[in-house]
Amino acid sequence: EAGISKNGQTREHALLAFTLGVKQLIVGVNKMDSSEPPYSETRYEEIKKEVSSYIKKIGYNPAAVAFVPISGWHGDNMLEPSSNMPWFKGWKIERKEGNAEGKTLIDALDAILPPSRPTEKPLRLPLQDVYKIGGIGTVP
Repeated sequence: EAGISKNGQTREHALLAFTLGVKQLIVGVNKMDSSEPPYSETRYEEIKKEVSSYIKKIGYNPAAVAFVPISGWHGDNMLEPSSNMPWFKGWKIERKEGNAEGKTLIDALDAILPPSRPTEKPLRLPLQDVYKIGGIGTVP
């Protein structure tokens, strides 16, 4: 609940990821075993709607983001589909490189496309600070 609130960490991380150039995103809705009632489809849909709305505002396309309800504690939907969430039929993502679908978090991770590496371009490194050291010179 705190993560998706106004100044929550989930929002902060999504904005930071977009700002840093992360193009592909997976949203794992964790602690589904702790919802009321446990493994609640209604609660999952509520969180999915809220997070979709926010990531759309910052620049992501929600149709290209896999939303997976999970329970890390019990291992639900991590490696194998969970019998505790029969209502979850799987995730689907639409992207220009080709659509993907699956049921688990590992499926979503496997569907991530490797980023293009512009190896023919010059190397660029971000600098955070520059120091002038007497007798040595300027050091980034």
